[in-house]
Order: sequence, then structure tokens, then C-alpha cells
Amino acid sequence: MRVCLLTDKPDHPLLAATAALLDRSGHRVTFLDPDAGPVDPWDLIAPDGLAEVYLLKAHTPAALALARRLEAHGARVVNSAAATALCQDRARLAEVAEAAALPVPRTRTLAALADVLSGAQRPEHGYPVMVKSRHSRRADLVARADSPDGLRELAGAWPDEPVVLQDFVPNSGWDHKLWVIAGEVFTAVRPTPVDAPPRVAHRTPLVRDLPAAWTATALRVGELFGLDVYGVDLLDREGGPVVVDVNAFPGIRGPRGAPEALAALALRGA
Repeated sequence: MRVCLLTDKPDHPLLAATAALLDRSGHRVTFLDPDAGPVDPWDLIAPDGLAEVYLLKAHTPAALALARRLEAHGARVVNSAAATALCQDRARLAEVAEAAALPVPRTRTLAALADVLSGAQRPEHGYPVMVKSRHSRRADLVARADSPDGLRELAGAWPDEPVVLQDFVPNSGWDHKLWVIAGEVFTAVRPTPVDAPPRVAHRTPLVRDLPAAWTATALRVGELFGLDVYGVDLLDREGGPVVVDVNAFPGIRGPRGAPEALAALALRGA
């Protein structure tokens, strides 16, 4: 069987380990970077036909365009181009989540962050407020504003950036990361990227025995957004999980069994 990984990081530990497992099982594994250029990535597809399954790790416009083209020709793409694109748009993601009563922070969308400078787009529920690029990508904007001055400072640095404003969720300083591969849940904790408490890295909480509601929430995210490989960042709000981020095919590192789960998914997907 032929499996193609769409990525610009073939040496990523999860992808390399998955490729090695598939290769040892006699399957043909290739890597394709949709953004390598200057050749159209479609022209790099094997002349003897399409792979049975493509794993869509890259999330760039070129990667999504290639995935849609592959799907139009009958190829199986994991995750689908539509599901991946939805997760890249934080405004659309919040709309779908809120409509489904998924526990997420209240979210507002601004066409440009500079709109806050006029005073017409102030946070509705006070400060602090999370400010995030509407379109998730590498080196995007994710910051906390604690006051009008802080929000104006961000607007001065990112005036034309489409953003979402989200209610800040008070937390312990730890993100609970739940990674899901075909319904199998892997867990980890990481310091929150924004304003973690001092010396937080010296006391890492345990990840075993997560409440059932947390894993159920993570699995529901996959069902709601049509994802097979994804990550969910959860924070604890009054004893219940709050979804603060969803990533299609994230950079999963560390958990045992993840490469095996991804290899099995690739074979089933075909």
C-alpha cells in the first residue's frame, strides 16, 4: 500500500516513527512538501497513480489546495481539507462550537485589530482578554491584554490583523493537552503559553486519571469537526473542561503508542 505524508517536516518524530513502522510492514511511504516550489505540487504526484491515503500534516494554503485536488480525484485525505480549513479559522470554529454547546470561551471577531482603537470594539466582558489571530498559522498572534492600554499596544503592532477576542479563562497555569488519533486519546500537560505562573515548570501536574468528562469532550470535538487526528487544549473552569484551542493534526510529541495509532489509522483509511 502507498501512503503519502504531506508535510514540510519529514523528520518530525511522530511522522518519522510512523513512516518507519509502515515501511517495516512492507508499505511504500513517501513525503511531499506542498510548499517546496517552484513546481506545482500536483506535478510531483507519482506518475503511476495516487497513493491510497494521504496524511495532511501541512496546513498552508498550498497544502489545502493540493488536498482538495486529491480528494476531487478520489484520494483519501486524513484529515480532510474541509475539516483542516475549519480548524484554521478560529471565528468559524467558535461559531460551530457554540452552536453545539461545546464549552468554549465567549468569542468576538474583528475584521482588523485596529478597530479597537476607535473604542467601538471594546471587550464586552472586561479584562483580561485573549487576542488571537483569526487564521491560525505559524507565528500568529496569541496574547493576553490586561487593560485598554495593553489592547491598544497590540493594535498598534498588528493593526490590520483579523482577530478574535476571547474571554480569559482563569486557570492554574497548565494546559491539558489531549491528542486524539482515531478515537485513541493521549494526554500531556504543558505550561500555558500566555502568562504562566512563576516557576510553573518545577511542579508538573500528573496527567493520569483525567475525569471522564474531559476525554468525552475531546472525543466530541472530533465528531463535531470531522477530525481523525487532532489536538484539544483544555483548561479547568470551576471543575469542568473548557476548550481553548483545537488543532488539526498537531505536532504530537512524546506519548507512547502514537506512531502505532497513526500507522493503523493510515491503513484503515485506505
